[in-house]
Formats: sequence, structure tokens, C-alpha cells
Amino acid sequence: MYAIVRDRGTQYRVEEGQKLRIALMEAEAGSTIEMNEVLMVGGAEGARIGSPVLNGASVQAEVLGDVKGDKIIVFRYRNKKRYRRRTGHRQKYTEIKISKIIA
Repeated sequence: MYAIVRDRGTQYRVEEGQKLRIALMEAEAGSTIEMNEVLMVGGAEGARIGSPVLNGASVQAEVLGDVKGDKIIVFRYRNKKRYRRRTGHRQKYTEIKISKIIA
């Protein structure tokens, strides 16, 4: 069974037992969160599609902790002007594990 959920404007396809990185949120490691914006639930018996969300459907997940993504290098350059700027960025994420899909 799988579900498509929306979390703060981003859609994810999730299955039970899957680990997922979502945008940083204020949650303690080990706590449980519930996502109520379920757009679609699918499985062997077929798919149910909401308009826009399914009533009564939710996805429960366990918060594993906060992690950092890969470093992204931003390099600005103007030719013939001796202008070079090199900066880096690492995005912070919250890692969760999907524990239960309630259809």
C-alpha cells in the first residue's frame, strides 16, 4: 500500500517502512507526527483519489532526527573583471520513517 501526501506544499509518495527527508520541522527525535493531507491511497485493490484530499485518511510517521543535506557550491564569475565569489550551502532536513498508512 502506498499514499501520496502533501506536506507544506511538497508532495511525497510514501510506503510503510520508508525513510524520508522532509523540510525542517520543530519535532523531537522519537516523537510521532501525523500527516492529514493525503491526496491518494493506492494498493492491490485499486486507488482512491481525493478531491483534493481524502477524508479520514492519514499517515503516521516517527521522527528520526535532524540531518543536513549535501553541500552545494555557488560560484559567481564575471569574465575580464576579476570578480569571483564562492559560497556554499547545506540544507537542513528532518528525517522521518513512515510507520502506518490509515486509509
